[in-house]
Amino acid sequence: MLIPILVFDVALVAWSLHLMEKAFQHKEFSLMLAGTLVALAAGAMLVVYFLMGHCMSYLLQVS
Repeated sequence: MLIPILVFDVALVAWSLHLMEKAFQHKEFSLMLAGTLVALAAGAMLVVYFLMGHCMSYLLQVS
């Protein structure tokens, strides 16, 4: 399950970089904000995935 999530995260980061590049070219703050939010969402998705993986492995060991 990690491979599809990593592929999706790489796509999100590539999209955020594209948005930030367009924002820099057109001097638009909204595109820069959108790119930042997309990059943060990609990072948060990885953090949640790893936290839930550790939580589920702990719960399976306890029960």
